[in-house]
Amino acid sequence: MLTVHHLKKSRSKRVIWLLEELNMPYSLINHDRDPVTNLAPQSIKQIHPLGKAPIIVDGDITICESGAIMEYILNQNQKSLLRPADNTPEFYQYLEWSHFAEGSLALPVITSLLLQMEPREANYPLDGYIAKELAVDFAYIDQFLASHSYFAGNKFSAADIMMTIMLEIAMNLKLINDKPHIINYLEIVQNRPAYQLAAKYG
Repeated sequence: MLTVHHLKKSRSKRVIWLLEELNMPYSLINHDRDPVTNLAPQSIKQIHPLGKAPIIVDGDITICESGAIMEYILNQNQKSLLRPADNTPEFYQYLEWSHFAEGSLALPVITSLLLQMEPREANYPLDGYIAKELAVDFAYIDQFLASHSYFAGNKFSAADIMMTIMLEIAMNLKLINDKPHIINYLEIVQNRPAYQLAAKYG
């Protein structure tokens, strides 16, 4: 059985959400953050040299990085659920948004999170770059969601799981208060039963 190493308050919630959506069996090992540093504990590093979550272990296979883990899980699902058929327009939308979540979007959002963790008396040159990137990314996302229900065609897919977790972080940082289509989208996907189950693990 596939084992998920989950770190609370991290993007590893994606993996649990996907497994619940697919109704696939798994075992879950929770890891608590260090109470002083708020970083991942040494127990994670014992599973993978990077010491980051999520990590899955399936027999002789150990994988870190949520995007790679999502693809691995989808490949194990014989019904090919939550991923559009190959070489369709929806499939390439799926690819774009799945990579966008951890590529273009993750850098400015996570940097904003880190910058807000410590008080600062002045702005730095990096702030202008991050603000510009956030403005471009969120304008693109909000415009897309103005005419699309989901990120890959008209059906919920794993791309939505990838994107939602980053958008949640952005919402918590108050970065999308002026983006009504993103906010509406989050309200819809967060009401999914599988999301609610994953959210219980923090």
